[in-house]
Amino acid sequence: MRELGYIEGKNLMIEWRFAEDDYERLPSLAAELVQLKVDVIVASGSNATRAARNATTTIPIVMVNVGDALGSGIVKSLARPGGNITGTSLVLVDIGPKQLEMLLSVVPKLSRVAVLFNPGNSSYSPIQKSLQTAVQKTNVKILPVELRPPQEIENAFAMMKREKAEAVIVLPDPIANDHMRQIAEHAAKNRLPSVASIREYVDAGGLMSYGQNFSDNYRGAATYVDKIFKGAHPGDLPIEQPTKFEMFINRKTAKALRLTIPQSLLISADQVIE
Repeated sequence: MRELGYIEGKNLMIEWRFAEDDYERLPSLAAELVQLKVDVIVASGSNATRAARNATTTIPIVMVNVGDALGSGIVKSLARPGGNITGTSLVLVDIGPKQLEMLLSVVPKLSRVAVLFNPGNSSYSPIQKSLQTAVQKTNVKILPVELRPPQEIENAFAMMKREKAEAVIVLPDPIANDHMRQIAEHAAKNRLPSVASIREYVDAGGLMSYGQNFSDNYRGAATYVDKIFKGAHPGDLPIEQPTKFEMFINRKTAKALRLTIPQSLLISADQVIE
């Protein structure tokens, strides 16, 4: 927003609201913003966007990092969303199969892969379906493991151990993003090759990541807010989907797990952490 000429406290006021990993708080937080009569609501994630949509049909809503906005029914069209919602929608259905492919290239004989997910996140369903379709061509069995608040992450990995999981896919979710370091540490402790959707996971010690750049989506949200401030109607602003996917690999973690990363993956990676 600063790059677009807005300075908080001068020509911009931001009312921050955080659910702090508790999705049940989202409706009340959205209602607070509506009562304040803000000019625009920026909602991060599918659950926050639905809460904002349920709270108002008049205040413009700019969604960020929403999984499959069209398929989930949040908007009727990407080109002309209509109503009071616009913003960015993630491309999630291709992420899971690609991450599974990466794990199989590192550990070709994988047979049981845990999928760490937040059951409260509605974006999980399309990724689950795409993964189930992908494993039909392999000998891999998918083991769904629920992601709960940080004190339960250890229990989730204990379940993976009991079920003899051999690797783990960390699905994109605000709670997972907030606790990437803990997840990476437990994956290393249990000697599980792992892959997530954001590069911060690799920076925290995770093995690999593949996905879209969430930070770029927030920058894009600022552009939408600026257009709305200047008179544009959200329903007339096309919803953007990322076209760039990034891959990061932590070779230090690979060595600790005694894994060899194929040259094909190393060449494809945007960055390899030594």
